Amino acid sequence: MATPCTHPRLLPLDREFFARGPLRVARELLGKVLVRQSEAELLAGRIVETEAYLGENDPAAHAAAGNTARTSVLFGPPGHAYVYFIYGNHYCLNVSCEREGKAGSVLIRALEPICGREEMAKARHVRLLFPSDSVRLTSGPGRLAEAFGITRARDNGCDLTSQKSGLWIADDGFRAGRIRITARIGITKAADHRLRWVIADNLFVSGPRAGR
Repeated sequence: MATPCTHPRLLPLDREFFARGPLRVARELLGKVLVRQSEAELLAGRIVETEAYLGENDPAAHAAAGNTARTSVLFGPPGHAYVYFIYGNHYCLNVSCEREGKAGSVLIRALEPICGREEMAKARHVRLLFPSDSVRLTSGPGRLAEAFGITRARDNGCDLTSQKSGLWIADDGFRAGRIRITARIGITKAADHRLRWVIADNLFVSGPRAGR
C-alpha cells in the first residue's frame, strides 16, 4: 500500500497571477505545483516546462479560430483549464491567461512528480523499478494528463485558482533556477517562435533541452 503523501503550503495561486500576458505567465509558472486532490489521494507535480500561446494573432493557438464553443474558455476569465484532445490518443492541459475577453494561454508540458508517484504509475501503466522510471510518468503533456486523470469531460473549464475544483496550481515557495528558452515543439505553425520555457537540466523536461 502506498504511503500517503503530504506537502505543505499547496495553496492556489490567485486569479491576478493569470490575468497577464502568456509570456510572463509561462515563465513564472516554472517551479509552481500542479495539484490533483480527490477523496482517496493527493497528486502533485512541479511544473518544469511550459509553452506560451498568444491568442488570436498566434497561428499555432486554438484561439486563432476565434471565440467558438470549443475555445470559449480561452476568452473567459483567467486561471481556468482549457483541455483538448490531440492525435486521437491524449489530452493536453492549458491555463487561460489575459483579462476576460482577450485570449491567451499556457500549455503545461512537463512536471516533476512530488506526491503520488505510485498512483501516477498506476494511471500510466508504468512500473517503477528504478528511480529513472519516474521520468516516464509526467514528462510530456499527454503523459502528465494521463497521470493526473485529466480529461476534457472532467476538467475543461475548471477553476485552477480554487481547491474546490479538485485541480489547481499552487506556489509552495520553490523558485526555479536557471531557465532556458527554445522554440515551441510539436507544432507546424509559427514553429520558430521562441515561446517554450524549461528549467535547465531538469530530467523531466520533454523533448529537446537545448536553448539559451
